[in-house]
Amino acid sequence: MNYTNSPIEKINFNNQEYFVKRDDLLNPNFSGNKARKFYYYLINDFPNIKKVISHGSSQSNAMYSLSVLCKLKNWQFDYYVEHTASFLKENPIGNYKYALENGMNIFEGKLPDSFNKETLFISEGGALKEASFGIEILANEIKEWTKENNIKNLKIFLPSGTGTTALYLQKYLPFEVLTCACVGDEEYLKKQFLQLEKDNFPTILRREKKYHFGKLYKEFYEIHKEFKKQTNIEFDLLYDSLGWLCFEKHINSLKNEEKNYIFLYIHQGGVIGNLSMIERYKYKYDN
Repeated sequence: MNYTNSPIEKINFNNQEYFVKRDDLLNPNFSGNKARKFYYYLINDFPNIKKVISHGSSQSNAMYSLSVLCKLKNWQFDYYVEHTASFLKENPIGNYKYALENGMNIFEGKLPDSFNKETLFISEGGALKEASFGIEILANEIKEWTKENNIKNLKIFLPSGTGTTALYLQKYLPFEVLTCACVGDEEYLKKQFLQLEKDNFPTILRREKKYHFGKLYKEFYEIHKEFKKQTNIEFDLLYDSLGWLCFEKHINSLKNEEKNYIFLYIHQGGVIGNLSMIERYKYKYDN
């Protein structure tokens, strides 16, 4: 099974040329930045581990990816959430549905206070040092591509939740890595960086306005549809819509002499989560 070496495609969006690293195409079941973050656990042996415990939201991309990992490794998977909407319980969809089908046990409430030696705890969103293992492989794939194509003036962009992927990409790449905060604000993102590394952080692009994670915004829905129309690529509604709005604004603000850069966008998967988001967007804006 292939979990590395995703293709890089050239696209044109709103008359601007981009390259897209298609990590959404890594593997049908284990793709995107979570496949990179959890690659360390996938390829190494953990003979004492029988169970993985993690936590987050009930439609988390990390939750789904961990359910796949645990199924592949034959580990029990216990996942803790603060709350699951009764509608979702009655009508499972998206990451929640598929994680349950992979054997996830979901609990509402606080995490256990302690874990035994047979339990592996993975923090929310995969913000952990072990993530650097798979992200370094991603960085090496990008370096190889730039070498083959003689690219020296590259700017890389990807939107951030915990910022782990952007942080480690900046660590392993000689090019500027740009990102934007999708879950909290810019200060939250810096704090997340500091928990894993002391310096050499990616450049955080400021957002035009404050967005609340998980809320519906018409501009997110519009750019999502426009992207699919112009490029035939589906991006994640939660992260990529905001990411593209920030990235496009940044490129439009560049001075002429800076516009000779090659722009590479990292597609981090997460499109299974769109199944539930699209329903909400259609209900709000298409009726």
